[in-house]
Amino acid sequence: TVSYIQISHSPYNTEFCMDIMMNYCDDMSYTHTVFPNILGHRTREEAELGPEYLLVSVVHNLLNGECTPDIRMLGCSVLVPRCEKEKVLKPCRSTCEAVRKNCYHAFEGIEMAWPYFLDCDRFFVSDQEGCYDPLEGLRAIQEEGNTPEKPHTVIQFSYQSNAQMNSILKKTAARCPEIAMTYSIGRSVEGKDLLVIEFSNNPGVHELLEPEIKYIGNMHGNEVLGRQLLIYLAQYLCSEYLLGNQRIQTLINTTRIHILPSMNPDGYELAAAEVQDTIDPENEEAQNYNSWTLGRGNAQNIDLNRNFPDLTAIVYSRRRHRRFRSNHIPIPDAYWFGKVAPETYAVMKWIRSFPFVLSANFHGGELLVSYPYDLSKHPLEQKMFSPTPDEQVFKQIARTYADAHATMAEGNSGRCENFGSIGQDGIINGARWYSFAGGMQDFNYLHTNCFEVTVELGCDKFPAEEELYTGWKDNKEALLTFLESVHRGIKGIVKDADGNGIKGARISVRGIRHDITTAENGDYWRLLTAGIHILTASAPGYTRAMKKIHLPARMQKAGRVDFVLQKAVVEPDMEEDYRIPSMGTYEHFDPYNQFERYTISEQNQNREEGQEKPWWWSYFSHAHGSAPTWLLRN
Repeated sequence: TVSYIQISHSPYNTEFCMDIMMNYCDDMSYTHTVFPNILGHRTREEAELGPEYLLVSVVHNLLNGECTPDIRMLGCSVLVPRCEKEKVLKPCRSTCEAVRKNCYHAFEGIEMAWPYFLDCDRFFVSDQEGCYDPLEGLRAIQEEGNTPEKPHTVIQFSYQSNAQMNSILKKTAARCPEIAMTYSIGRSVEGKDLLVIEFSNNPGVHELLEPEIKYIGNMHGNEVLGRQLLIYLAQYLCSEYLLGNQRIQTLINTTRIHILPSMNPDGYELAAAEVQDTIDPENEEAQNYNSWTLGRGNAQNIDLNRNFPDLTAIVYSRRRHRRFRSNHIPIPDAYWFGKVAPETYAVMKWIRSFPFVLSANFHGGELLVSYPYDLSKHPLEQKMFSPTPDEQVFKQIARTYADAHATMAEGNSGRCENFGSIGQDGIINGARWYSFAGGMQDFNYLHTNCFEVTVELGCDKFPAEEELYTGWKDNKEALLTFLESVHRGIKGIVKDADGNGIKGARISVRGIRHDITTAENGDYWRLLTAGIHILTASAPGYTRAMKKIHLPARMQKAGRVDFVLQKAVVEPDMEEDYRIPSMGTYEHFDPYNQFERYTISEQNQNREEGQEKPWWWSYFSHAHGSAPTWLLRN
């Protein structure tokens, strides 16, 4: 039974039930409406000028096609309510609640509040009160149609502004809340969020023995393909997990993945604006875009990949010391007297805060994978092979990506002709390619447990939009294979005799002068090549323990090697094994707190003074009447 509400006579009603004459509502299952409507709009013209109807008209674009036409038709049921026999019929609350349940995440993803006029309790009624299903026409069309095709992942291969990128990441996390979350590691010079999306079967939590891996894109703001690939990868991981892709589900259920698509959003904004100017046919003064300089640095014009502490030079100066190890080298105090970019500072804190095992940093300008060291071991040689103690491990890591890429491993010459020969199989030692100090991959290796390589994605730093799909096809398998490769080598737990994990214990491999340390609960991961290795676990106050292991070739997962250390009298020279003379301790980070103050107080002040509106706000800023602040979340 459907109940009706008698239409009251009003000076604004020239007739009772009237034809629906609003373009975005002309496909409803009924043909007549009435004014005033449920929201109190007295005429059709007043309703059309309101922000509610504006939202209905653009919601398809805002949500990228998701949840439409459901949201639009639900809104129309309130804006142009059903009218029969001079009476108003109200839409069903059950329909509203079902749409809200399925679509709330889409609004969360673009940081938009659920529209007030879709309040299921306020403007909709229960089945017992008598109502109609505003989507009944849509359901009829769906039932008449063919059998729907098998669900698949849909990615829009286009460029996004910084705000749109953050919106996509948040929307992706909202769509997959069981396996994804977003968090900010800091802000750029101009106050833009450095937003990370994380994937794990328990997001936000480090699980015992689960390795952590990170991807970083857009370190140079004008090198943009990596940024786009990481946005697409986030969408792909979420969608494929929901669709039951066994490979993706296994990866996410056993790995904690962190993705930072843009480390330099300010530089990207500058580069994107310059590119737009060059393709504007009306801009006769536009010069050819110089992709090698414009937008490369941050807003302070600092090259972020030259801004990290130069720990490699310290290694070279100390490498002849008998007990010197090339790991967890403290940051020299002198570094903090230089210009440290807020983006660099944020990433350093991030790297120190998580037990990352493996990392890739995406650039453009060549097609290869570069691995540490980036700084030549001879100050006068710009192209000198300068290996780390883990040369074989790094070559294996680099080949993992290059071999899985569609074309990277083909040939052995500099195909982009930018820096000469790139070596064999699309991989090269960084200093052998060209030498520089202050790079991020050297810092990862020398300051933390993380092994990072640099992936150069192609000759064109800012490819045309129509080439993005090809870029995704060429790199998708490599991106996934590299993530899976974090499960190589060995892993385990270092415990005391009572079974408690020992934080900060060291795992040494004979013949490799580079140790890694255990995480908070005593777990560790050590990337190694196949073969026989002799391992030593040690910690202050405990005896050392040694094990000989054999890692078979083609082993698909990390071997488990645990250690139990017995209490002992502290050996007086144990700490000296690892300490660099005349330098501080590893914990000595930003000793004067000058950069901590900048990243917290000053940037928060900048954000408060000029609160950045969501990217979609421009749709509504000139709406008739007052701006619809009810769309803003908090």
